[in-house]
Amino acid sequence: MNFKLQKGGEVKIIPVTKETKELEDANELYSYLMKKDLFKGNCGEIYSNALYSKDKVILLGLGEKNKITCNSLRKAFYNLGVELMDLKIESADISIPIFKNIDYKNTVQAIVEGLLQSEYSFEKYLTKKKTIPSVENIYLDILEEKKEETIEAIEETKNLIEGIFLTRNLVNEPAMYMTPKALANNAKKELEQVGVEVKVYGAKEIEELGMEAFLAVSKGSSQEPQLIVMNYKGNPNSDGKLALVGKGLTYDSGGYSIKTSNGMVTMHSDMAGSASVIGAMKSIAMSKLKKNVVGIIAACENMISGKAYKPGDIIGSMSGKTIEVLNTDAEGRLTLADALWYAADVVKADKIIDIATLTGACVVALGNINTGAITNNDTLMNNVNKAAEIAGEPVWELPHNDEYKELIKGTFADLKNSGGRGAGTITAGLFLQEFVKDTPWVHLDIAGTSYLSSKNAYLPKGATGVPVKTLYFLAKEY
Repeated sequence: MNFKLQKGGEVKIIPVTKETKELEDANELYSYLMKKDLFKGNCGEIYSNALYSKDKVILLGLGEKNKITCNSLRKAFYNLGVELMDLKIESADISIPIFKNIDYKNTVQAIVEGLLQSEYSFEKYLTKKKTIPSVENIYLDILEEKKEETIEAIEETKNLIEGIFLTRNLVNEPAMYMTPKALANNAKKELEQVGVEVKVYGAKEIEELGMEAFLAVSKGSSQEPQLIVMNYKGNPNSDGKLALVGKGLTYDSGGYSIKTSNGMVTMHSDMAGSASVIGAMKSIAMSKLKKNVVGIIAACENMISGKAYKPGDIIGSMSGKTIEVLNTDAEGRLTLADALWYAADVVKADKIIDIATLTGACVVALGNINTGAITNNDTLMNNVNKAAEIAGEPVWELPHNDEYKELIKGTFADLKNSGGRGAGTITAGLFLQEFVKDTPWVHLDIAGTSYLSSKNAYLPKGATGVPVKTLYFLAKEY
């Protein structure tokens, strides 16, 4: 889908709010539709005469004018993109609407993103592909003084979509193909071409670093663990570094605390945190943000074998802290413990965000709408919330009273990797806090938001790409 700043589409798109009474560009038919409530202007509602009229027009509902947001625009224009493809329309002409409550650039980005989101599909393993053609050209009718701003908005959004679609593709791959080494190879392939330095460390080097917790989780698998470190230097004159640490379990059987068979089916998606880091790093590098960002992934599988770690084991960690293993299915926090310590102690990041499909408890608490969050720094948390609002990827901070920390204290070791049934998302987050030193840090639990059992507006069934946009805007703005 190409975007051109001129008129010329075969069909004219008319965005309509619920308050619209008369349409300057519409004929009597559309006035009739509005008056008879046959078209109400609801968000994403569409009426088209494109199949039978010479003067092709599509009405696109945007909802109530005072309730229009960037996210509602994404949803509406996603529906439009789907409609254009269903009708096999090759080009369309859109006048960018102006809203008092939304910045112009944000409006353009939301429209462009919604249209581009409609193009995503994961059909790699289908023997019969869907043959829905993409829309070739979208012509945007804009004011001349908005030309440069519009071009910037389009290019930035296209870069974001690259990262989102990459993330989805990585997560949707079956674990038989997306092994730790395959994940590392994909990181190198996708990021080195846009100027990101990627270093990959194998089991021997991971052992030399003292990452005992990470190695313990990986022991049951025949696949070698990989520590993936991605370094983007957008501002070499600054010592400031944002670290993005992604959980990289390319498959999680639960280990000896084994999951049910149904619970294992989607566990190829347990590396969604790491995929979102790779996707965000690509978008950041493509947009040439003037920031320094380091991505860190501890990639491995959690499997059962004679070498696997067991409930009751006591393991070490890179930090020197010891950990009682009460549950081998609480493995993500163990791999992250060493990755976070690496971010704080070796990279010496001044801000750390970790992204992980960490707890089923987060899905119970927040469903698939909000990403859960735990933090040790209110300023950084506020900045994450601002970035998430721009992105349309809502985040909900959970409480982290000191009393909860009592639940993760070990009996025979410093810590235990499970705080019990209650407050599972909170105790998991507070466990991670033990490994960030005093570095400002936010933990994002994307267990509910990174992978869906059915589509939700422009978010498809399967991998969603959440929270790539949040990470991007955090790096850009804060």
